[in-house]
Amino acid sequence: MSLSNDTLSLASHGPVIPVIVIQRLQDAVPLAEALVAGGVKVLEVTLRTPVALQAMEAMARAVPEAIVGAGTLRSAADVKAARDAGCKFGVSPGYTDAIGAACREQGLPLLPGVSTASEVMQANAAGYHFLKLFPAVAVGGVNLLKALAGPFPDVAFCPTGGISLESAPQFLSLPNVRVCGGSWLTPQDAVDQGDWARITRLAAEAQALRQG
Repeated sequence: MSLSNDTLSLASHGPVIPVIVIQRLQDAVPLAEALVAGGVKVLEVTLRTPVALQAMEAMARAVPEAIVGAGTLRSAADVKAARDAGCKFGVSPGYTDAIGAACREQGLPLLPGVSTASEVMQANAAGYHFLKLFPAVAVGGVNLLKALAGPFPDVAFCPTGGISLESAPQFLSLPNVRVCGGSWLTPQDAVDQGDWARITRLAAEAQALRQG
């Protein structure tokens, strides 16, 4: 099975993958537990904070039902660190051959980011046909995805960036969208206050979204 097919299987767990930024390590496990309690199992934790890797490791160890992945992979070192932390997949904001090679070497399935037709072709050439459109809304959103469907009928997308609970159904209704990424499942104020019940509710709302 190719790496792209491995990441495509993530979409079978639900229509939304939360994009998570962990500021405090102590929030990692209760946050993962709250999301899983709402039915959301695939968790993308971004490498945007000093505690991100420790958070991924804690989640993967303490919440075995969760499928923990690393977001914001930008280098081979990021890929190795994510794999060492126990991540099951990786997500990158863009795609380079170096990132692809590092993920193959580490056996880490990759969901690579693209924002143009040329980048889609570059990722396709490397064997990837399930791609993250990022930043989705900023680069054209639903209209861009409709346009890309013509020349790339064999490519599936996970749009991420600027999507909300209200706009997600518009993306999920597109034939070439399998799942979308969203940061609205884990609002910072809810995390700061330890309002895990609210996050479970948001996860359940997101999990209830279905493609049209």
